[in-house]
Amino acid sequence: MRIDPNVALVFSTDKGRIEQEQPVEVAPEGDGIVRIHKDSKGRKGKGVSVIKGLGLDKAELKTLAQKLKKQCGCGGTVKDFNIEVQTDNREQIKTLLEKLNYTVKLAGG
Repeated sequence: MRIDPNVALVFSTDKGRIEQEQPVEVAPEGDGIVRIHKDSKGRKGKGVSVIKGLGLDKAELKTLAQKLKKQCGCGGTVKDFNIEVQTDNREQIKTLLEKLNYTVKLAGG
């Protein structure tokens, strides 16, 4: 008998509702250098600064993103262990991260 990977057991008469285990996401390890990229692809020409290589978990990334957004006075989000801040002012983000004792490099154009 072949088991279909798309079918999951949801309810059993022995135990009741069966909870599915969620996979645990682990933050990727970096080289200790935080890089700030400028990106505008897929955003209709609007530039954002993408901060990569922080090596923090999701909760810590969200709190750091909140701090950066408040200091820059703009919006942003956390995607795939990267912080996207809706500003082109990478120098300001660099000084803010250096105050928090990160080694920062400006990457890309």
